[in-house]
Parts: sequence; structure tokens; C-alpha cells
Amino acid sequence: MKNKKIVFAINHPAHYHLFKKTFEILKANGHDTVYVIKDKDILEKLMLSENQNFYRLTKKTTGKSKFSIVIKGFFELIVQDFFLLKYVMRYKPDLMVGTDYCITHIGKLLHIPAIVFNEDDININKIFCTLSYPLSKAIVSPIICNVGKYEAKKIPYDGFQKLAYLHPAVFTPDASIAAKYVNVDEPYFIIRLVSFGAGHDIEMKHGGINVQSLRQLISLLEPFGKVFLTSESEIDEEFLHYKLKIDFKDIHHLLYYCKLFIADSQSMIVEAAMLGTPSVRFNSFVGKISVLEELEQKYALTTGVHSSKPDELYARVSDLVSMNNLKEIYSLRRNEMLKDKINVTPFYVWFIENFPQSMEIMKNNPDYHYQFKEVSAI
Repeated sequence: MKNKKIVFAINHPAHYHLFKKTFEILKANGHDTVYVIKDKDILEKLMLSENQNFYRLTKKTTGKSKFSIVIKGFFELIVQDFFLLKYVMRYKPDLMVGTDYCITHIGKLLHIPAIVFNEDDININKIFCTLSYPLSKAIVSPIICNVGKYEAKKIPYDGFQKLAYLHPAVFTPDASIAAKYVNVDEPYFIIRLVSFGAGHDIEMKHGGINVQSLRQLISLLEPFGKVFLTSESEIDEEFLHYKLKIDFKDIHHLLYYCKLFIADSQSMIVEAAMLGTPSVRFNSFVGKISVLEELEQKYALTTGVHSSKPDELYARVSDLVSMNNLKEIYSLRRNEMLKDKINVTPFYVWFIENFPQSMEIMKNNPDYHYQFKEVSAI
């Protein structure tokens, strides 16, 4: 098999985690692998903390109004395409993979195959899907995800993206790492706050935990253990003493030992479910996202409460913190989920390493990917 030059294009901290192990394995197998990034949230800091080399396409920008999201997105699209074009013309990759729509534009222009990885439904993340799916060579996405009219390009697999870095065959929680920040022998809770300024929030309708609900949540949780806050944006001075000061590469160890995780984001709620940590999500995406619907309805690994129902949020949180053996119950549910799903990382490695033959194999025999199950690792 010929070694490949492969560009990994990412634009979110979760996407670095998503590809990290796959990137390392492909590199160890002799492939020439490089990261290109768009700096978002703490992505650049995270990669620098792990001594990762990368080429940055654009710097992080801010803006939360409907107008600013559109203008920012349009500007970033042009700038990213330009800098990716410059880089790719110099590097000359055989393949581009990732979660950035720009790889499909430059891939089409330079006749380089671009593989998009996504687990958002097309109706939830319309901008990304509209900009990337038409020009992509393949869309690697969980079976349950809706890719709309691009089904012919979809490579479906029975798993979740976050299993690529949180499957027990890949990730082992370490109490000594968590103990740098918390007392793991006593209950603690983490609340995650996000700023809704992403492309999928262009309608500005998807608020979550506000100051009033945050006060109420803290008052409910404090009798049962310590409360910590983590946020994409600045935390109000009133809550600063709850701020979790952490090297973000350690967050999954803390999330594993946490008694209950509450957030108004999607991403870390899914991560909590992968780890068997009880969680409650509070925003207006509830009931709309296939991955979270499966985790909630089929596996009971998380609970979603619509942001219009704060009293329901408080009641659900109260019920959970009062339950005996809460962590043990969710651990069993997690094991049931893992029995159904594949170990995603070796599947990704196989698909990328053997592309385009792997695409033909998956098209002719979609069940081929079930050989990547690793029940023994559970």
C-alpha cells in the first residue's frame, strides 16, 4: 500500500480530539500527516499544550449578532479558502479529511479527494453541510444522522464521533489527573456554558443557561457536593469563584468522575454520555438532533430539557442528584451502548488509509464496518 500525504483540517477543540488518535496511527504507519486549523475556542492553546505542529488558516473572531455571524462566516470562508489553497499547492497532499468545509472547495479545484466527517443532521447545521457536502468525495457520518439529498455520498457507521477518543479501548480515565483539580472521593458537579454564536445559531433562537437559572442550579447542587463552572466566554463576576481552572486536555478525566454534568451545549453532553456520566442539557435544540435523541431515548444516557422549561430543568436535576447509585446506573447503560457500537478510531484509520477502495467496500457492503466492534474492551 502506497503511503499518502494527508491533510487533517479541523476548526474546533472536539475535532482535534476526534482525529488525534487516527492522525497518530496513520503517521506511525508511515503516512505524511499534517494539521491545518481555524482557531476556535481553545483549539490552538490545546494543540500547543500537546506540542502539536499545525498550520493556522485564520484567527478566531467574535460576534454574536445575526448580521455578524453571516458577515464573519462569509469573510472567514474567503480567507480560509485562500490560505488553504496556498498551503495545499505547496504541500501537494493525496487526500484531505476533516471537519472544515474549505477542504471540499480546494479539493474540487485541485482534484484532490476531500472526505468530510460530521455527526450533525443537515437541518441542524445547514451552513456547514451546504458549503461542504456538494463538493465532498465522501461524507463519513453515523447511521442515524440525516445528510439530506447527499445520501449517495454517505459512508454510514454504527457509532458516534466522540467514541474516536472516548471508547474504552482508546481512553482510560485517570483519577490522579482529576485529583489535580478536585477531590475525586467526594461528589462534584460541572456546569458548562457556551456562547451561541455559531453558524447553526444564525436565527439567534438557541439560548441556554442564563444568570437566573445558573443561580438556581448552583443552589440545588451545592448541598450535594462542589460545583464547578466552565465557559467559552467570560464568567460573570458573581460566579468567578466557581470557575474551573484546568488544563483543558485533562477535562475528560474530570468529566468521567463527575457525579452530574449540566450544559447548554451539545458537544460535551455527548462526551459525558460516552463516559457514562449522567448529564442534563438545557437549550432549544432538544428533540432535534439525531445523535442526542438516540443517546436519550434508546440508551437513557442523557436528558434534554427545552430552554423554555426551566422548572423542568430544576426538577430533573433534583431527581438525579437524589438518586442512589446514580453513577453505577449510568455505567451499566453506557456498557449497553458500547456493545452496539464500533470502535470508531480503527474504522477511521482503515477507511482513510485504504481510500478510495474502502469507499467501494462500504458502498457494496455497508455492514463491513461491524468488524471494528471491540466488545472485549468494554
